[in-house]
Amino acid sequence: MGSDDSGRGSIAFFGTYRPPVPLDIYSCPADPPPSSREDEHHLTDGVSYNQNGRAIPAAALKELLTFLGKKNPALAAECGATPDDAEQGRVAGLVFVSERDKGLETLHVALVRPKGEGGAVKVLSLGDVYGAGTFGGSRMEDSGCVAGGFKVGARAVGHSLVYVSTKEPVTRRRTPWTVVYRTNLADGKTERLTPPGQYDVSPAVSPSGKMVAVANFRGNKWTGEIERLNTDIAVMNVDRTAQGGLRRRILIRDGGWPTWGSDNVIFFHRGTGESPTNWAVFRYDMATKETVRVTPEAIDAMTPAAISETRVAVAAIRQKSRQAAMTTPREEAQYRHIEIFDVASPDRPAVQISQKIRPKGDHYNPFVADGGSRIGYHRVRTDDLVIGNNLSAPNKSFDKMHSPHTDVGLFRVSGVFPTISKDGAKLAFVDNEFKAVWLADTQGLRVVYEKRGSNSVFSTAWNQNPDKDTLYVCVGPSFSAAKPLEIYAISNVSGPSAGRKVQRLTAGNFNNAFPSSNAQGDKFVFRSTRDGGKEKFHKNLYIMEDAEEGEFGQGTVTRLTDGPWTDTHCSWSPKGDWVVFSSTREMPASAPEMAFLDAGYFAVYLVKVSDPTVVVRVVQSSATLAGHVNHPIFSPDMRSIVFASDLAAVSNEPISMPVFLHSVRPYGDILSVDLRDTDDITKNKDIQEFHRITHSRYEYSTPTWTKFATDDPNEQWNMLAAKGSTPFRPACPYMYPDGGEGWHMAGHLTIPKRCC
Repeated sequence: MGSDDSGRGSIAFFGTYRPPVPLDIYSCPADPPPSSREDEHHLTDGVSYNQNGRAIPAAALKELLTFLGKKNPALAAECGATPDDAEQGRVAGLVFVSERDKGLETLHVALVRPKGEGGAVKVLSLGDVYGAGTFGGSRMEDSGCVAGGFKVGARAVGHSLVYVSTKEPVTRRRTPWTVVYRTNLADGKTERLTPPGQYDVSPAVSPSGKMVAVANFRGNKWTGEIERLNTDIAVMNVDRTAQGGLRRRILIRDGGWPTWGSDNVIFFHRGTGESPTNWAVFRYDMATKETVRVTPEAIDAMTPAAISETRVAVAAIRQKSRQAAMTTPREEAQYRHIEIFDVASPDRPAVQISQKIRPKGDHYNPFVADGGSRIGYHRVRTDDLVIGNNLSAPNKSFDKMHSPHTDVGLFRVSGVFPTISKDGAKLAFVDNEFKAVWLADTQGLRVVYEKRGSNSVFSTAWNQNPDKDTLYVCVGPSFSAAKPLEIYAISNVSGPSAGRKVQRLTAGNFNNAFPSSNAQGDKFVFRSTRDGGKEKFHKNLYIMEDAEEGEFGQGTVTRLTDGPWTDTHCSWSPKGDWVVFSSTREMPASAPEMAFLDAGYFAVYLVKVSDPTVVVRVVQSSATLAGHVNHPIFSPDMRSIVFASDLAAVSNEPISMPVFLHSVRPYGDILSVDLRDTDDITKNKDIQEFHRITHSRYEYSTPTWTKFATDDPNEQWNMLAAKGSTPFRPACPYMYPDGGEGWHMAGHLTIPKRCC
């Protein structure tokens, strides 16, 4: 990795819930349903990850292409589609979310030629059509749908695109940034539909184009919900000027993902019960104010797409999966499939759309295409996987991402706990199964440590001394505080396997994790449950005084923090004697004694190693501290601290993603704060302003920061495994020989439960 003296280096992080194989958008006939895979049509150009599609009506597509021809004639000529093509049906339009713009999850338009016209697909960025003023910068966009195309008296209301964007910063902590906007397709003018101080997701437009329904965060806030958001369904007019105001009102309590069967009927999903939540689709009649359950109680159904007043397509799971048995293949009924239900014929079985063509694959978020004759959805492009020896795995990748800061690079790593050596030449990470440690450098990508049996591997960290080729890892049965987790050092880790030395450094069968060495590399800080009470619930920080001997021989351990709380995710400063860490030490007395999966109450602190009485709270999650600010890391110049947090709440409905019981949180972004004073660290208490580095529906976590920058980490860290190396074979494959998708394909971590 080359030096960049003008920059501040690069941040790398891991993304959870993002499938390892790209998502893409397809459609199948609805009536009669598909009988073979040949009935499935691919709707995009196959570039990058693509999801959450909606059809664009021909009249609306004509307006978009007309505007494009006026603003950007060269691009209009390149795409080869004219307004007349749209009007005559020679090209169809699809608005969808794609990650092709440096990893940003933003809206794009696919121009799809019918098979009789060649079947070609051309994809346009909305920024190229309407400009970066509206569709530019750091943001996430979602749920694009088309409104308008009606008259109010003699006045014609043109078509517009309604969508969610996170482009407007929100200063209040643990608050969504999701706002619904409307962009006029004829002139590009944009207005905000969500009132100030409120936050919406999942907009849907009525068939007439006159009304928009949204899932509105109840009380204009987010309170830490994981799977089932506290949202109500609000409806409003599309054009405040032509329709005499938006007239926004709450229509349905406790519901999400609205879809219109007619201008008087809304289908929606609702979660009931706890651990696990049961999901069902309901129908609301605005005339009678009657709510009727559409899907049977025996199944989970979510993300509906209305076909008519009575027919609705849903994503259904007919049998819950056993999360505890992650190495056991799922049965067909445990996959998420697209089905059509008809409330007018409740005794008729649901029409199965995806089961016959891909019975052991997950299908997400249906939408109506071709006037209801076809149903669209997205799924992983499993065709990209090569199955061999009864196993399969996608390539590891390092994706360059859009960074909001020109002097800081941003990369997503396809591995957990990424850590970059101080000289920027080596990157290590753990696989999603927590069984193997991977190393990427100029010699190639390879497994340098593999733990067999019931133990798992966590939390890699390089020794900060560039002269030491030492990598620390944590090995044990789980992250559970009551079970042992030991710290090991792998010496000469980047050299030949015969020269590597693996040495255990901790003793006593405590839960030890997150080692981080000082700049000299002769000591490291770590968190441990030693002295944590009978149940070992409390975790504090300790200093390993001899990084080579550990607790053995003449090695000793010095306690750094002391209290009945959780101090964790510690990282030693690149210079000086400060340790940054995450802690629940100010959790209120009213909070649960044990920090379960999402209890939160974390904040970021600094402690002085030479004087542990000096502790500074740098970042808090909220006024009540009821949130997550985790995995803090100093920038190499010590001007900033980067961390993973829920300060920006959640950016979509989590149930629309691959959510599994006891998996990790389906939200969280990479954020940073700038220190006020790098000379007097004590002046950095409770920094309020923060920078949102990522905007994502996935959980981005475990950041690391290197002082070097690179344009292409795939070039720097050779992705081809060294000749003669033994490839890692996961216990649970990504795909089974019968075509069944493995647990990994959903993008989640195969870990029974996460505790920090």
